[in-house]
Amino acid sequence: MKRVVQIVTAIATLFVAVSAFASEAAAEVATMSYDGTGIAYAAAAAIAIAAFGGAIGQSMGIKAALDSIGRNPSAASKITTPMIIGLAMIESLVIYALVIALMLVLKL
Repeated sequence: MKRVVQIVTAIATLFVAVSAFASEAAAEVATMSYDGTGIAYAAAAAIAIAAFGGAIGQSMGIKAALDSIGRNPSAASKITTPMIIGLAMIESLVIYALVIALMLVLKL
């Protein structure tokens, strides 16, 4: 878990650094022709971050549910249904990121 926090902190620091340099590049972007590669990179980054976060969240949820079932096998039916609902909600966030990425790429 400590390693995950370190990775997320490093990614957040990277985005803060990129946004700091973005203000300097804004004047240059106004004079350049635009071919849309920035949107493609943004869509790819959105999907990558969403998939990474969704996978971490789902693995933590499944681990907790399986640990609970291992400690109390008779409660398996009571644990399975909320676990599946939780996994579906986590996966819906990744699907929302996919929809937004498609909207960026298709310029809707």
